[in-house]
Amino acid sequence: MGNAEGGTGTGSSTATGTAVAPAAATGSPHVLDNPAWASLRGAHAAFAEHPGGGGPGTARAARYHPDVSPWAALADPSDPRCWADLRALVGEGGTAPLAGVLSPPEGWETVGAVPGVQLVDTALHAEAAPEAVRLGPADVPEILALIALTKPGPFLPRTVELGTYLGIRRHGRLIAMAGERLRPPGWTEISAVCTHPGHRGRGLATRLVRAVAAGIRERGETPFLHTAASNTGAIRLYESIGFTLRRRPSFMAVRAPGGPGNTTAKFS
Repeated sequence: MGNAEGGTGTGSSTATGTAVAPAAATGSPHVLDNPAWASLRGAHAAFAEHPGGGGPGTARAARYHPDVSPWAALADPSDPRCWADLRALVGEGGTAPLAGVLSPPEGWETVGAVPGVQLVDTALHAEAAPEAVRLGPADVPEILALIALTKPGPFLPRTVELGTYLGIRRHGRLIAMAGERLRPPGWTEISAVCTHPGHRGRGLATRLVRAVAAGIRERGETPFLHTAASNTGAIRLYESIGFTLRRRPSFMAVRAPGGPGNTTAKFS
């Protein structure tokens, strides 16, 4: 989940937006209703794991490699076969974070939930940020330190491989960053938006969001993002620069039936 100026939060207050971008026409789900699944089946297929360790084939569940991203996804949360595939993927008692699932089926346990919002670019002014630098694997220790301080959401050692990440440095120190995460067809999620507490209030997050969006637009795609519904300050910022509330998904960690489980799914 992206965050302009700090932690995602886990409260239940709702977004303050006045407009909700329309979903797809009735009859077929919009790709943004299940963006992790669309990403794992498309642009991020190289990072995907499937039941039995095989390729996508007819698998109805997938997850990112554990050092890339914690997220898992189901082709259709209403289909029991998808849950059976997820159970095979995570193992007896294994856990997985999912988005957009209202409630797991019988036998599954909800071990954590965060109400969220999804916003889409409808009027964003995207432009390059001359002071921004491209971040890569060599910057991961510094990135993880900033993430640990600001808690914008999950970020793992190989998350930086998912797309373009940009940062701003002061006296050689990384003080702000933003980048790309989920990539369903035609869209790219802006994520890991964070600023060091000592440098907030200077518009760094906004400049980085605009710069990341410029790269997304150059590919002919549209930016979108997620954050916690309780993060009303970030939501107001995103709306003020041209994002519109589209939907309110729930981010949920679930545990498969059977076994004690030895994996803990985290949102931050």
